[in-house]
Amino acid sequence: MLTPADALAKLLEVLDRMEIEYQVGDPVATAFHGVPRMTMDVDLVVDRKPEQVEELAGLLKSEFYADAGMMRDALKRGAFNVIHMPSAYKLDLFPLQGDEYSRVEFARRQYGEIRALGPDPIECAVASAEDTILRKLLWYRKGGETSERQWSDMRGVVEVTGEKLDLEYLRNWAKHLKVDDLLERLLLKS
Repeated sequence: MLTPADALAKLLEVLDRMEIEYQVGDPVATAFHGVPRMTMDVDLVVDRKPEQVEELAGLLKSEFYADAGMMRDALKRGAFNVIHMPSAYKLDLFPLQGDEYSRVEFARRQYGEIRALGPDPIECAVASAEDTILRKLLWYRKGGETSERQWSDMRGVVEVTGEKLDLEYLRNWAKHLKVDDLLERLLLKS
């Protein structure tokens, strides 16, 4: 039986073949840096060019539902997804944004073996622990600061990563992103 890991591995194979840089984000990055939990989706940030959509859809079509027209339309609104037909697993692809933080975050991605999607590890580029926290703080704020799961995930990353966290980086970007009050509350309670 195919696992979500098989779907991600196949997608990464195509991205590598096309030389499209990527970063695996939440919730897989949260499990990588924090407390693992079952997840039913994978978010990836991809640094792709609009003219690559046709080729990407073509290379994926043998195993994925990936319609080039729908992908182009979705990119106008933000993200698109592909569905790995053998496993029925959905992967969401978000274009790399042009703002300063998104570029810095992407440049800080790190390679590691993720194990959140199945028994076999997958080596891939993952968002850093600090950037995983910052993104979750942004989502937490945008969601009205009510998601216990988001807060619990962030606490898990802080507790597991501990002294390895670059607090100066976290505080500087938290201030820039206007989530510094949430960061300080998170650090006090962890």
